[in-house]
Amino acid sequence: MKKSDLKILITGSTGMVGEGVMQECIESPLVKEIVLLNRRASGHHHSKIREIICTDLMNTAEVQSQLTGLDACFFCLGISSVGKKEDEYTRTTYELTISIAKTLINQNPQMQFHYISGAGTDSSEKGKSMWAKVKGMTENKLMQMGFSKCFRWRPGILLPDKPLKNTLKYYHYVGPLLRFIMFIIPASGSKLSVLGKAMIAACSLELEDQKCYEVKDIRKTSQLLEA
Repeated sequence: MKKSDLKILITGSTGMVGEGVMQECIESPLVKEIVLLNRRASGHHHSKIREIICTDLMNTAEVQSQLTGLDACFFCLGISSVGKKEDEYTRTTYELTISIAKTLINQNPQMQFHYISGAGTDSSEKGKSMWAKVKGMTENKLMQMGFSKCFRWRPGILLPDKPLKNTLKYYHYVGPLLRFIMFIIPASGSKLSVLGKAMIAACSLELEDQKCYEVKDIRKTSQLLEA
């Protein structure tokens, strides 16, 4: 049984991944309302969209009354670890994510949380890779917070396959190379639209959330709503 009339909160819609996921939500007949939580206006306008501006996402108390009645959060907010020290990366990845998650679960005790993590994330939190440990710590904490379901998405390479405002500039140059890598190594990544469809499918069908969704799982899940 598909759950429809979904009300989805999306973070990070001013970035490429969040915008791509938002686009799939706009196109999906299963999604009734899209709530965008951003530091600044995204510039996106649609009858489904309601945008909430919070200049300090570490402190969402001022907007918490607007964050109710939600079925799920698609958490697409994130930064690259390149050039970042561990404390800075931890603050903008772990602390920010958990701060927003706390507000959301307080306002929506039955909601799902969908966290876009990354291939190679270290669930043990003991490896040598700084970003992988921080991502693993974030995943583990989210799983402990009491959401009705908490999905961990590990997409690897994400290739934008539809026109977006926020496509990173280097994708225009390395896009053909990434497509070639994904062709010869299918498990290396997926199209951004496929990830968006998979997240909607998992939310609508209330799939199992106890495993991490790797590339092969993302592709398989994205096809479930076509059945």
